[in-house]
Amino acid sequence: MNSNSGKNETGASSEYQENLDILRQIDFFSGLPLEATKVFAYLCSREAFKPGDVIFQQGDEDDRAFFIISGQARLWQQTDNAETDIREYRVGDFLGRMTLLGQIRRLFSLTATTQTVCLVITREKFTKALEKFPYLAPKFIEVIVKNIYRWEKHFLKIRSGDCSECLKIAGVSLV
Repeated sequence: MNSNSGKNETGASSEYQENLDILRQIDFFSGLPLEATKVFAYLCSREAFKPGDVIFQQGDEDDRAFFIISGQARLWQQTDNAETDIREYRVGDFLGRMTLLGQIRRLFSLTATTQTVCLVITREKFTKALEKFPYLAPKFIEVIVKNIYRWEKHFLKIRSGDCSECLKIAGVSLV
């Protein structure tokens, strides 16, 4: 295999090269030095899910972040004996950034609605790579902060006129 081209003997692109290309497009990993991104790409794995498979379950202390390579999945929450749909995740969506930085319980469940393939990185592998590149930690924290700010700004824009109760719980960017 020629490491410069990312192609194997048959001319097909290697999974590693595809992982590298994907990571370079995700805000959480984009802007990292190439050497570091290569390590993260190497540590990623791929997981396939059939329609109906639970990718992660509400209440679980899951330690994985997911990039949807193909397919789609439904985010939902169980409350008071009712299942509430939250949103659909599709190709190109990356979720679970915060699980890479610390232990948290999932507030939602994610279920594949079609045949779905995800690029997955675990907290353990992420932490091992970060040990090799400790100077990157502030960059990851900065991305999380920007994502929280962007989310709350969007939340305020769409909820300010029609939900005064929603505004009473705003302020996550002040944490």
